[in-house]
Amino acid sequence: MSGYLASFEPAMRQAIAEAKAAGADVPVGAVVLDASGSVIGRGRNEREGTADPTAHAEILALRAGGVARKNWRLDGCTLVVTLEPCTMCAGALLAARVARLVYGTHDLRAGAAGSVWDVLHDPRIGRPVEVLTGVLSAECAAMLRGFFEERR
Repeated sequence: MSGYLASFEPAMRQAIAEAKAAGADVPVGAVVLDASGSVIGRGRNEREGTADPTAHAEILALRAGGVARKNWRLDGCTLVVTLEPCTMCAGALLAARVARLVYGTHDLRAGAAGSVWDVLHDPRIGRPVEVLTGVLSAECAAMLRGFFEERR
């Protein structure tokens, strides 16, 4: 892994810690970094506990980032998440004007950052978002595999 990608490992480790705290929910965690690299928002999937279909890790982290900034615009920020965002979360990234997405593992069922769809680079929607993947991907994928194997 290059130095640039490796620089996101500490943030991904924080996202992994959020994912592990998701309890009965699918273990997905996210953190929002400001331009200096400080964490300004955290989130983990909370759909089961809140009965809220929008309580994805990314949405909750973006909300927390907006509160921390006292502004819905997260220009210059980076969202670091363990799993490739779905279309809802990709749309939220665009709406929040996040500059960069870093994700751990692909979602070959519902990924909207290049795997199934590429919402973040569709010029009809908004300004493209820089997308980086592969940061601690094996660890992120193993966590998800383990979760679903336990439920079978």
